[in-house]
Parts: sequence; structure tokens; C-alpha cells
Amino acid sequence: MRFDPVQLDTVLTIAEEGSFEAAARRLHVTPSAVSQRVRGLEQSAGQVVLRRTAPVEVTEAGAPLVRLARQMRLLAAEAGAALGDADVVDLAVAVNADSLATWFRPVLAAVAERAGTAVRLHVEDEAFSHDLLRRGEVLAAVTREPRPVQGCSVEPLGALRYIPAAAPRLLDRHRRGRGVDWSTIPLVVFNEKDQLQDQVLAAHRVGRPPVVHRVPSTADFLEAVRSGLGWGLLPEPQFASAAGAGDLARLPGTSALDVALHWQRWRLATPALDDLSDAVRRAATGSLRAHRRA
Repeated sequence: MRFDPVQLDTVLTIAEEGSFEAAARRLHVTPSAVSQRVRGLEQSAGQVVLRRTAPVEVTEAGAPLVRLARQMRLLAAEAGAALGDADVVDLAVAVNADSLATWFRPVLAAVAERAGTAVRLHVEDEAFSHDLLRRGEVLAAVTREPRPVQGCSVEPLGALRYIPAAAPRLLDRHRRGRGVDWSTIPLVVFNEKDQLQDQVLAAHRVGRPPVVHRVPSTADFLEAVRSGLGWGLLPEPQFASAAGAGDLARLPGTSALDVALHWQRWRLATPALDDLSDAVRRAATGSLRAHRRA
């Protein structure tokens, strides 16, 4: 089955922009022309590839076409750059917020050294980032998923260690003997997808307390815990710095939680993707803990 490259790129642009109108502006064509291209691709595929919602959603049938379009765009940009054109190589990558705030930062510095390369970061929970690969929205992802998405390779990076922590004054108010009163001490989570803290609670055979705060920003999450809003799991580098200043203490009777991370990427040999993967490996080796399988 053959697909029109212009139609494929149009569908990818719609997926990135979220609407037919926004895609038309970016492509410098009319919305009618965009609609015609999508209809043409859907006729070739024999299936609906986009749901006309707000924002537009890629269907299950459309996901492999979006992946194909992104691969073609990457290969074309790298070929153009090799021939001396001013093509920009676009690297769409999914990474969880805690990694982005800690060990992943040297990767951005490495990308900065590549002229004509733009990084498009998708911040997503590490338990869900592989779904972006499956839908073709990114070409690589930091994920918890050890099984490769179809068409991708996977390699272990190591483990990001989390420490259950709280402000000392909050702990003083919620102590129970040598431990903590889990039923009353408030909890801070990142968002509705964040279930790391629940693993700590399950280890103590308790559920969430009545007061649960949601703070969907890594820097503000740290400040929320530091200010005494509630307890939460903090990446080890963040905890070490705040604990050294006396702002945070580890919850008594708790163990650290290691989250194993993996790097999944398309099986596509391109200089930009290979260099990106090398930078991720270096950053992980220098910062993450060795993960031991259970």
C-alpha cells in the first residue's frame, strides 16, 4: 500500500497542532485543502485516521500513519542537512517531569551542540510515556515499560530513587510513637496519574488520608513538601539538597523507592537519533542507580 507523502505530513501536522485550522496556518494552505488531503489519505487507508474532536485525536488506524510520517520527516530533514540545506531535524521525545528536572538535563546540553536540531519535549508520567511512542507522537521515550513498543528497541537506563519526605514541623504534628500517623498526615501527589506515593502507603497497609494535595510541577512539588503542605516522594538529588539544609526529613520507618527507567526509541538508524541515545546513556550512567531485577 502506497501513501502520499504530502497527505501523511498533513495528518502529522494536524496531530501536532490539534486542529485542521491550525495545521492549515502552519502549512500555508486553506483549511479546505487540509480536509481534502485527510480525506484522500483516509480513502487510501480505507479507515478513519483522525477523530474530528477538539483537539483532534489520532485513531488506532491513524497511529501507524503518524509514525510513518514522523519517520519520513526525520529522514528527509537529515538528508537535506547532509546536502547542505537549512533543514531542521525535529526530535520529539517523551520524558517524565522528575527525570527532566534531575538527571536528563545534560541531554539537553548535548542537543544544544547539534546545529539545526530542535527538541520537542513531551512531559509525561514514565508509566504512560510509551503510549506516545505507540501513537507515533514521539520517536523516543524515557519509560518504565521494559517491553518494546512495536517497531522500537528498548534498553535499561537504571533506577531513579525516591525518598518519602516531609517538613520536620509537619512530622512533629503527625508522629505516632516512633513512626507517623498515616491516617492524618496530608499527602502531596503530582497529578491523577501519580501513584508512587500509594506504593508507600500500601507497604504500611493504609490508604490515602483525607487531605490529598495535587501539585503538577516538579519544582512546586518540592516546595509544597518543603513548606509543610504534605509528605511526598522526592527524587534523591532533590531530597539530599533540601535535607542537608534542614528543610526536609525522611519519614520514619519508610524505605526508598527505586523506579526502573528504560529508553525506548524507533529502530531507525539516523545520526540525530543515535546521538540523542548516546547522550541519554551518558546522563543515565552518571546519575541513575543500577537497577536489580526482583
